[in-house]
Amino acid sequence: MNKVNVGSVVFGGAKQLVLIAGPCAIENEALTLRIAEGLKKLTQELGCELVFKASYDKANRTSVTSFRGPGMEEGLRILERVKKEFELPVISDIHDVSQVAPAAEVLDIMQIPAFLSRQTDLLVAAGESGKTINIKKGQFLAPWDIEHGVKKIETTGNHNILLTERGASFGYNNLVTDMRSLVIMREMGYPVIFDATHSVQLPGGAGGASGGQRQYVGALSRAAAATGIDGLFWEVHEDPDHALCDGPNSLPLAKVKTMLEQVLAIDAIFKQGSNDE
Repeated sequence: MNKVNVGSVVFGGAKQLVLIAGPCAIENEALTLRIAEGLKKLTQELGCELVFKASYDKANRTSVTSFRGPGMEEGLRILERVKKEFELPVISDIHDVSQVAPAAEVLDIMQIPAFLSRQTDLLVAAGESGKTINIKKGQFLAPWDIEHGVKKIETTGNHNILLTERGASFGYNNLVTDMRSLVIMREMGYPVIFDATHSVQLPGGAGGASGGQRQYVGALSRAAAATGIDGLFWEVHEDPDHALCDGPNSLPLAKVKTMLEQVLAIDAIFKQGSNDE
């Protein structure tokens, strides 16, 4: 298993999974800072490593009127402030080759959105940056197919790669997670992350927006932890019911600590069993 170091945070082969969490999109600076502060506090209390996630632009929203975020320049400024004030690694989505260079100046991890996980030029340009790249497996891909995306990045000599499962398309407006995919993807030799909140998304299920079933995030997260994942991805908001993006599948900040405690307990059992073998 390749270990991927992001500052002091280590994905793969660690004693405990890493949490990647934050709001779907940057709505405003004050809210972003409050969520980052809250997540930093609770993960420190639990001894869990944290990478802060928020998108500066959600370029693949359902409707042309959907909220997308503040844009790259302003969004990266806010993420840089989070990074410096809370001493946290930060991750955000990139959508085209032109975004790679400016994003690499701020981001510790550049994320390839699921719908772009086959875009050769984007994957190669991201790889050439030397940054850690998190590829979100497309909803339309079998788990073994994401290896092609991995090889595209590997051609640049970059092996700082993370793989994320976020559910597979299952009929209209629905996603399901095949837990076998977490095991299959991990066999490629790179750390695997489970995106629990996007896995309960109902794409386009709310008419001009996506719906979601956040009541299942805990169950799926606990199941994924039992497979030995290296990281867990949660979208978190102070008030998900009034979030401007992905509210129905986001977790309330106030409930994160209890849910994370349960997941870490299962993760510890698996990791201890692995060390005993």
